[in-house]
Amino acid sequence: MSTGKPKVVLAYSGGLDTSVILKWLSEKGFDVICFCANVGQHEEDFAAVRAKAMHCGAIKCVISDLRKEFVTDYVFESIKCNALYEGRYLLGTSIARPIISKEQIRIATEEGAGFVAHGATGKGNDQVRFEMCAQSLSPRISTIAPWRDPEFIESFKGRKDLLAYCVKHSIPVDAKPKANYSIDENLYHTSYESGMLEDEKVRPDESMFKMTVSPKNAPDTAEIVRIEYKKGLPVKVSNLTDGTVKDDPLDIFLYCNDVAGRNGIGRIDIVENRFVGIKSRGIYETPGGTLLREGHLDIEGVTVDREVKRICETLSLEFSRLCYNGFWFAPEMDLVRHSIDFSQRDVEGYVDMELYKGNITVIGRHSNRSLYNADLASMDIEGGGEAFDYNPADSQGFIRINSVRLKTYAALRNKVDS
Repeated sequence: MSTGKPKVVLAYSGGLDTSVILKWLSEKGFDVICFCANVGQHEEDFAAVRAKAMHCGAIKCVISDLRKEFVTDYVFESIKCNALYEGRYLLGTSIARPIISKEQIRIATEEGAGFVAHGATGKGNDQVRFEMCAQSLSPRISTIAPWRDPEFIESFKGRKDLLAYCVKHSIPVDAKPKANYSIDENLYHTSYESGMLEDEKVRPDESMFKMTVSPKNAPDTAEIVRIEYKKGLPVKVSNLTDGTVKDDPLDIFLYCNDVAGRNGIGRIDIVENRFVGIKSRGIYETPGGTLLREGHLDIEGVTVDREVKRICETLSLEFSRLCYNGFWFAPEMDLVRHSIDFSQRDVEGYVDMELYKGNITVIGRHSNRSLYNADLASMDIEGGGEAFDYNPADSQGFIRINSVRLKTYAALRNKVDS
């Protein structure tokens, strides 16, 4: 039954901020529909999240299990592109925002809501990502961002004000002591930032990590895994040490998290450049993603043409930048992804990797579509073998032609600088 109030779909975590936002929106005259995306948060109690949302005044709470779609349509897309922001960050938070936004807009459309809302701060990237995605998907639905609302900011200047509001409105608060840093988690990664970590000199505490053991505490015996790819996508993982085999996309990724994590693989501590112009220190665990990307890079080495690979490296940088900045549903991202798809037609085969105390060592690979030819590459066979007409003497002319511009430049420098 319609109440006549405007509806808003709130991206809800059950935490302090979004619980306060839920009640605040209700007080502002909205019917609030809470939405919680299951993208593989570790040990999340979604039944408790739903119960808390209803207790705090939501008219409805939708829990969407997006894990499989997240792996197949987002995580694996990132792996296929060898995506890496600023040469280090595997985009664990960035890659989750489009699927969350997409589902939030779907629910808003289905429920007839004219608004969506989120709890992202005014200094971070997520506000940009959520809102750019939402406007790309539904320009008619407006976004409410309380942490940019002057009235909200005036009322809640810090955690103390938020807790006082919870007491006033009987909002349950987690009794456990709050960690001195913030956490974002999904099945792709876990990130840690803010709080004590804002001091870039402070070393993270070992007890903080959820997905990986310290390389120092990893097993003393290596494990060997084989990852099979088809059209650039992981299709099977086999542990050659203990015989475990997985071939379902979600199972593949979860197992890669497990086997890489227990061998201390996938931790980084970096300072990155946010889209909003602020440098941010972040600590990330991405065990499965690190493993799958390493294998993908290697199988591309034997199946992708040199010039195609050079162009794909540029496309990978562009994919990473667009994903990080929130342009997942932009036309230029469509262009990049379609181009990458074309490059992956023959990227199939397997890669064997040894995992040991934080290290991944490729120990072999094979592809039926390999461009590698042992006879052509061999230093023991003159020419190219039976299949190729290759004369080493031709290299003399090749070198001469390619050095013409270098000689020209050197002549100019000698003339100008003398």
